[in-house]
Amino acid sequence: MNDTMLRGCGTALVTPFLDDGSVDEEAFRSLVAWQIDEGVDFLVPCGSTGEAATMDVDEHVRVVALCAEVAAGRVPVVAGAGSNDTARAVSLSRAVCAAGATHLLHVSPMYNKPPQRGLLAHFRAVADASPRPIVVYNVPGRTASDMEAETTLALAEHPNIVGVKEAAGSVARVADILAARPRGFSVLSGDDALTLAFMSMGADGVISVVSNAVPRAMADLTRAASAGDFGTARRLHFRILPLMKAAFVESNPIPIKAALAELGRGRDTVRLPLVPLAETHRRRMREALAAAAEPATEQPRLSTVR
Repeated sequence: MNDTMLRGCGTALVTPFLDDGSVDEEAFRSLVAWQIDEGVDFLVPCGSTGEAATMDVDEHVRVVALCAEVAAGRVPVVAGAGSNDTARAVSLSRAVCAAGATHLLHVSPMYNKPPQRGLLAHFRAVADASPRPIVVYNVPGRTASDMEAETTLALAEHPNIVGVKEAAGSVARVADILAARPRGFSVLSGDDALTLAFMSMGADGVISVVSNAVPRAMADLTRAASAGDFGTARRLHFRILPLMKAAFVESNPIPIKAALAELGRGRDTVRLPLVPLAETHRRRMREALAAAAEPATEQPRLSTVR
């Protein structure tokens, strides 16, 4: 495997904001340091969880620079740099690489709805121009642009495209990619709740939302699965599952920011058009956090009728 291949648990970092909506640099530095101390394998600033869609270029580059500064080479920094304008995606890629990114995360172009050959042309143009390796990101629920397995596999042949974050929610899609991927191409879950299922087929890890709040547990889950210890991985999965569900009761990152506020790790502040978590969901979030903090217990075995 090459040294650009990503494995394990990467945290899709939130961007903490002050009450006036500006970036809370102190809280962000603290979050990054805590994630590394808790054992996550790589960091993903300025993705959808980081509310990059509401950042101007200067803010975006500054957040990546802060992440790289705190990481100080200890873990990879996979900076979000996606756009539905290919030229802007290239420009932003160069800027965040100069700020310290080791890899780039590029989401499928949203709103334009390009055909599969348009996705190929877009990602190849970005990869050709990028000074760092790229992970492509398929999340049709956000982009209305679904990347087929055949398209992902064609992109995997590009020497500067080193992985995919797959968040279409399809086990069959991931199985098709895993069956034919080239050596050194990472397959990462983009859905916390499917991490265990994907890794049981041979996927390499996850870019996680819930690891913002439970970094050690998610890192331990992926390490156990990578080692073939699916008993431990399963126990951790069921322990964190209520939080995985609670983290999406409203649009990400609304719930996970509420969770971090409960933990004293930043304010419950998001930028419009997002709004703070509805009060009706807060009890569920607190209960899910409490469950995730409890020691893992063995899940009951399912009986088999013979």
